Amino acid sequence: MSKQPTHPNLDQIELNSIFEAVSDPIRRKILLDLSEKGESNCSAFLIYAPKTNLSYHMGKLRDAGMIFTRYEGTQRFSIIRKDDLEKKFPGLLETILKSVRIENDQEEVFEIQA
Repeated sequence: MSKQPTHPNLDQIELNSIFEAVSDPIRRKILLDLSEKGESNCSAFLIYAPKTNLSYHMGKLRDAGMIFTRYEGTQRFSIIRKDDLEKKFPGLLETILKSVRIENDQEEVFEIQA
């Protein structure tokens, strides 16, 4: 049986860690996907990075307290810790996600124009 990953308690989630976690565009895209799809298998994000690199990014999000990851056999499933983040920093997650949507829309416009 696989060892379950550790997650910070609510009182251990820090704003600096969240900002560091969302400073990377890959992690922002992962968060946006999770917000739209709900719990997802980590392999769903292989479009953003190779498996080893993806594990690093998922770990950063988990260590920051932004996602909860559970193992089921050899698979890993993750979900955003919406309730915990809302309790700790009201409105922050939605603000981050809104900014990521705007960022993605701007990227799409740039790609169309190029």
